[in-house]
Amino acid sequence: MTEPRSPARRRFLSQSVGGAVAGLAPGLVPAAGGNHVRRYRRLGRTGLKISDISFGSSRLRAGQEDLVHFALDRGINYFDSAYGYTGGDSERVLGRALKGKRDQVVLVSKVESSADWPAARMMAELDESLERLGTDYIDVYLCHAVNDVERLASPEWTSFVERARQAGKIRYTGMSGHAGRLIECLDYALDHDLADVILCAYNFGQDPRFYENLTRSFNLVARQPDLPRVLAKAKAKDVGVVAMKTLMGARLNDMRPFESGGSTFAQAAFRWVLSNGDVDALIISMTEQAQIDEYLGASGATALAAGDRALLEHYAEMNGMTYCRHACNECAGSCPYGVDVANVLRTRMYATDYQDARFARDEYARIEANAAPCLACDGAPCQGVCPQGIPIADMCAPTHRLLG
Repeated sequence: MTEPRSPARRRFLSQSVGGAVAGLAPGLVPAAGGNHVRRYRRLGRTGLKISDISFGSSRLRAGQEDLVHFALDRGINYFDSAYGYTGGDSERVLGRALKGKRDQVVLVSKVESSADWPAARMMAELDESLERLGTDYIDVYLCHAVNDVERLASPEWTSFVERARQAGKIRYTGMSGHAGRLIECLDYALDHDLADVILCAYNFGQDPRFYENLTRSFNLVARQPDLPRVLAKAKAKDVGVVAMKTLMGARLNDMRPFESGGSTFAQAAFRWVLSNGDVDALIISMTEQAQIDEYLGASGATALAAGDRALLEHYAEMNGMTYCRHACNECAGSCPYGVDVANVLRTRMYATDYQDARFARDEYARIEANAAPCLACDGAPCQGVCPQGIPIADMCAPTHRLLG
């Protein structure tokens, strides 16, 4: 891999690799008052030290530069974006907000390519991301939303990565994913040494450990028995692991009446993720300053706190019958019209749980096989298909009416 060429890039390389894992990252002085980052973790073989709870910008929109400044002031140094987020506004806002602070942060972006894309097309999107972000390099550049091995196996992807690295435009690479073939794709990336970093869906509701001591009356089944194995494999190969989708739908207001002692459901969910030694850090969409302050209350955790388990179990009982485990994908192939059920229900989550109708509509518009056929279907083909008991037919048609 080529070394960064500019003086700023050389400074950042020495600072980010040389700092301590715990304590403040070099150059970051969190604001007084409120919660702040308490731990910086090594991101696998990249050597980068990143805030254990970091900034996901999938919902970042024009005019929200102050939100980025607030996160930076609280010690967050890892900012995750993608070429397609909010029509490019996410990257533009980050570029403006982080101007003059490039050597203090780790920037991530992604490309949602296809297996048949030429390397030149990927390079064009990378160049546009660089322009939006106001930088000449991206620290971690991922193949985004991967759900088929062919994208990773593409010689064009390999050629693009090599050329981009040689040009000093990216430093590290890998993949992100949360759909039905997640385990297969992660295994392929790790077995073929295609990732310095992986970003994947992981939360307490996907972890078999969470269900070990629950009673039979708790009618949920873990559908990700292989996920812990893959995370352990990544750790053994010194591949950085960042978790997303950590709140199992993020119905935060449902839990406010049950929170006590200054601890919240979100913090409990984050502590669950951070207590897994195979996970380096997590990213979470941050949309308000108060939200950032709440989320950072879990920074530095390496174990659950008193009362966390009860909160998580209560949340799962309340929401388990409506939360789609997108990487489960047991419903794939059940619809004779080919409706992409998992992604339809994912966008429903954005609208009903996240309460972000605009983001939900943007994501729904990208689904090629949406739920339009469900409007004229009696629901028989998908009845009883979901192992979690989710009533697919009752949810897909209303989602199309809401977002289509």
